[in-house]
Amino acid sequence: MKRHLRRLLSSAFLFITAIGLCQAQPVFKPLGPTIADTGSAYYHFRSAIFDSADKQRHYKVWLAIPNGDAPQAGRPALVILDGNAAMSKLNEALLGRIAKAKAPVLVAVGYQTALPFDIPSRTRDYTPPGPMSGHPIYKEDQGGGSEAFRQLLLDSILPWAESQTRINKNELSLWGHSYGGLFVLDTFYSEPERFRHYYAASASLGWGKDVMLTRARALSHVALAGKQLQLDEGDMPAQDKNAQLVEILKLKGINADYRVYPGLSHGPMFEASLLKTINAVAGVADAGQ
Repeated sequence: MKRHLRRLLSSAFLFITAIGLCQAQPVFKPLGPTIADTGSAYYHFRSAIFDSADKQRHYKVWLAIPNGDAPQAGRPALVILDGNAAMSKLNEALLGRIAKAKAPVLVAVGYQTALPFDIPSRTRDYTPPGPMSGHPIYKEDQGGGSEAFRQLLLDSILPWAESQTRINKNELSLWGHSYGGLFVLDTFYSEPERFRHYYAASASLGWGKDVMLTRARALSHVALAGKQLQLDEGDMPAQDKNAQLVEILKLKGINADYRVYPGLSHGPMFEASLLKTINAVAGVADAGQ
């Protein structure tokens, strides 16, 4: 009887602790000036404002353009989600390094906020429709707007970027973290022809009862021929859904890779994967930050 009571108390404690952790929200401080404000010797910056079709979400997009004339074929470009936080990670050393390589254009798609993340907006924009998991971390009823956001990205934001500088449409890449990683996968599945390289960091694959794993099993390798998907994940705590997804895709003959970052948890993966991806798009092999 005592042993049974101890089990009940232990289970109750673990449950309450788990709920507390799941409901806890990170506290974000306003961002200070970024390199777009202070200036760079290697890149110059432009920005533009956009609104969602329903006028409920408001975006700010930064364009980082290498100095000097672009090649006739245009430069490679990397579209980066969570652009506010991403802009705060750029620095002069990084821009100097990539400017001496392929010098990609960086398109940082953020929101009109002083904070690094607009949580309600990114939840709506970056997540695909899916069944309700009931998991306290995921709020599927507040998401599911990835198709509308993708239309804005492809039909308005990218054409604006292409009007500002010469971009090679055959060398477009897309990067996102967490829910942004879900958007990368959703786009990879839905409109793979729009980008050549897809980078998903710590994608929240539990969303919608693992809907992205389910959809992966129905994919055709023919539609994804010539495309590259990179899945990045930290090992604190250990995850296996990204590795499982890559295994599913590889069995179909789809070009997908899985990379683990030792010692990193979900949050720090944002900066680590972002900087690694920027270097990769620039053709800087095995570069640090």
